[in-house]
Amino acid sequence: MEKDMKAIGFTKYLSIKNPDSLFEFTTKVPTPNSHDLLVKVEAVSVNPVDVFTRRSQRKQLASPKIMGWDAYGTVVSTGSEVSFFKPGDKVFYAGSYKRPGSDSEYQLVDERIVGHAPKNISIEESAAMPLTSLTTWESLFEQMDIDIDDKENNKSKSILIINGSGGVGSVATQLAHLANLTVIATAGNETTKQWELHHGNDHVVDYHDSIVDQVHDLGFQHVNYILELVNLDAYWSTITRLIGPNGSIVSTTGSGRNLNFSSLKSRMVRFGWEWMYEKSWYETPAMITQHEILDKIGKLLDQGVLKSTLTKTITPISAKNLRKATSMVESHHMMGKVVVKR
Repeated sequence: MEKDMKAIGFTKYLSIKNPDSLFEFTTKVPTPNSHDLLVKVEAVSVNPVDVFTRRSQRKQLASPKIMGWDAYGTVVSTGSEVSFFKPGDKVFYAGSYKRPGSDSEYQLVDERIVGHAPKNISIEESAAMPLTSLTTWESLFEQMDIDIDDKENNKSKSILIINGSGGVGSVATQLAHLANLTVIATAGNETTKQWELHHGNDHVVDYHDSIVDQVHDLGFQHVNYILELVNLDAYWSTITRLIGPNGSIVSTTGSGRNLNFSSLKSRMVRFGWEWMYEKSWYETPAMITQHEILDKIGKLLDQGVLKSTLTKTITPISAKNLRKATSMVESHHMMGKVVVKR
């Protein structure tokens, strides 16, 4: 086992066109403790959180920060308390926001947020799925308290997904459909509309026009659930007008202003923030649920019930190719996910 490894990181926010925005460097291979797995990383995916993390770093860091919160790899060694995995196991995971990311040859990750990788799909198809699947599962089945198996009750319920063609949206449309909800999602052109219809949507509405009017025209006065994935402030008026009595709203993007909840009180609407890293950030007892969720996702992928949302693969893993993948995500025109593979 080598003592040093190559990693890719940054020390200060620079335009992704700048070669120094993400660069290669050498660091020590970390040693697993307690529940840690040491994973040899074989593929990673780029997410909006990578973009946010770089843009938030205005001061020069003393040492490079390693990003990357989607990975597929092989367990090399384990900590003393590991019980779910052994060396040689293939795994996939999104990792923890407060630990070094997956853009390196080796990575430490707590076994309680790691899943057994799917066996019947490719490495890159697997690497595209952890972060978006965890975000979707927690949003729908934990925050909104939808029972994925209660298909009889769910068939009378509807959900609006704002941005159904992005990474999370492309999984959310599928899992909502699997739960037997009527799925409505926003799209901006014919290409994204067809993508969404292929990934579980029943109806697509154009976000360039009045979403409220279009949903009403479909025959829905209100919807039971709304999952917001792109710009909460911009869509707040739409959301508050469309959510029905005893409905649930979940946002993944946050807000830059004080939101007015007064119109939701009489309808007893529930609102929740979804941040997939909460469990590992605070190391709550619920960390173990991410292991369980990813194992379920892996089985659904192997069964073909859930489709990987991979749309672009770049090889090999290098600073140049991670900059290229990041540039695609920054464009805000990505459908599905981009993966960089060794």
